[in-house]
Amino acid sequence: MDTNTVSTNEYDDEIDLRELFGVLWIGKIKIIVITVIFAVSSVFYALSIPNQYKATALLAPAQSDGGGLSSALGQLGGLASLAGVNIGGGQRSESQIAQEIMKSWSFVETFITDNNLEVEVYAAEGWSKSSGELYINHDAYDRENNQWLTEDSSGNIAPPTSWQLFKTFSRMLSVSENKKSGLVSVSIEYYSPNLAKEWLDMYVSAINEHMQSRQVAKVSNNIDYLEAQIDKTSIAEMREVFYTIIEEQTKNKMVAEASPDYAFVAVSPSMIPEEKSQPKRALICILGTLLGGMLSMLLVLVGHYARGSNKN
Repeated sequence: MDTNTVSTNEYDDEIDLRELFGVLWIGKIKIIVITVIFAVSSVFYALSIPNQYKATALLAPAQSDGGGLSSALGQLGGLASLAGVNIGGGQRSESQIAQEIMKSWSFVETFITDNNLEVEVYAAEGWSKSSGELYINHDAYDRENNQWLTEDSSGNIAPPTSWQLFKTFSRMLSVSENKKSGLVSVSIEYYSPNLAKEWLDMYVSAINEHMQSRQVAKVSNNIDYLEAQIDKTSIAEMREVFYTIIEEQTKNKMVAEASPDYAFVAVSPSMIPEEKSQPKRALICILGTLLGGMLSMLLVLVGHYARGSNKN
């Protein structure tokens, strides 16, 4: 009894499989037509996407000679902590802080605003290799009158918001760290290879300047605080400790001010990319063709069983 049941199930499965291929064979013309339409559409779509180029720089955390205490001040670290002053700085932690700042909304906004890149970031839609000029979306920006044509949430004509600029630029920017080597890879992908390299160099310089100013301000605050503590204490030993720490902090400040590459040093500087990074046109065409084939077969099968269900 069980053997006959198993044989019947296997026979039914075989019949269903034959029926499935039979339905697909009957609808082969429709499958071919739909697949060809998807294939041709994917080719046109792939060709319509402008090329983009990625400029990349490999950076190493800068050596911070003035970031920590000398061996002579090693015994004073506890006293400095009690005084509320951080006179040591981890090189790796500064690198991680710099990476997070590079990806932050406020830093990106400042970078775009300071360099007047709003139009290039938000309104560009391509690049001419022959003339070297950007194609600007005329629906977004009127180049002749230097006027934005975008609309805000209320439907009024207004320039793009800070958030819109940040989101657009973030899609171009990539910051990643190799956990083993500690090296940081920074890249910017854009329509123009020249601008991609130029912006990347400007971006690395901007984060170095930002971290430099941040360190100078921090050390200056430490010095001001220590000087105020000297005026409050009459204990000679403590005053000597404060003066020693102030001397070290002054050295740190001088080193920070004299270090243009404060946060990162270029291990492999950026170069003008010669080959596009996007789009992957061959992959787009293959995926479009496969999608058309699967959808056409699904359409044929659904149509067949729908007609059968209506007859029943």
